[in-house]
Amino acid sequence: MHIHEIYTVHSMYREDMKIRGYTFGQGEKSACIVGSLRGNEIQQMYVCSQLIQALKEVEANGNICAGRQIQVIPVVNSYGINVGRRFFGVDNVDLNRAFPGNSYGEQDRRIVHALLEETGCYTYGIQFASFYMEGEFMPHVRMMETGYQNASLANLFGLPYVVVHKPAPIDTGTLNYNWQAAGTAAFSLFTRTNREIDERSAGQAVAAVLRFLKRMGIIRYDSHSGYISHVLHARDLSDVHAGRAGIFRGLVRPGDDVRYGRPLAEIIDPQEGTVRETVMAPTDGIVFFAHTGALINQGDMVYRLVHRLHA
Repeated sequence: MHIHEIYTVHSMYREDMKIRGYTFGQGEKSACIVGSLRGNEIQQMYVCSQLIQALKEVEANGNICAGRQIQVIPVVNSYGINVGRRFFGVDNVDLNRAFPGNSYGEQDRRIVHALLEETGCYTYGIQFASFYMEGEFMPHVRMMETGYQNASLANLFGLPYVVVHKPAPIDTGTLNYNWQAAGTAAFSLFTRTNREIDERSAGQAVAAVLRFLKRMGIIRYDSHSGYISHVLHARDLSDVHAGRAGIFRGLVRPGDDVRYGRPLAEIIDPQEGTVRETVMAPTDGIVFFAHTGALINQGDMVYRLVHRLHA
């Protein structure tokens, strides 16, 4: 394993912020894995740390294929993590909306430019990403429908779902989109949580990456075959929104089966304790995403459901 610094943000009043890359093997730049771009992506950073441990063992046993190189960048926005803020700097910039950046711009633009310069030459790019809303997901691979996506490759991770979505204008500033523009086959992996460590889905994510690296001929590794992934389009998921604001009491979690007309959650009056609204299932399906915050606003997404297909 070789450790090198990709970019350093110098500070007058605190320790410098250093973005480090951990490389394994030598030769063709085959796969790059990126973790936390945002300050609340603790699970994503943790998954990368566990992946580094696994790849150390793979390399020590001589099981990285000849002429192949893997790089893991566990954390980019360490400032955000240290101060408990999702975004970077005094301007609260979302680093995953600032790509491709430039080397002469503001600090955030220079950071993402250096990151893209370092990682855009890899054949495969894997990012552990997070959703813009607080909640839990079913573990899945997400791809943008840019014309360069390949759902067949995404199936090789062996996660339960592959989600393909059409990018909105704001998505053109993401790492995934700019990887694809640079010719890298890009995948975003979502585990259950962000701020909290979920050991089970973290282990599932590490196994998925190792499974993919094995199937692409980058490492030699004994692994289970995983799931036969179900490919979904984001437009086909059913979004369930809150009709009232209040304290949120969820009754189901990701992976649960739900039936049409059954209660999914209750929204409680924060002062009187009465039930303002019972959120009902609009269709038969499986819970794909669930809001987990203690409070909910009117109109917020509460759940996303995968439609159940009947014979």
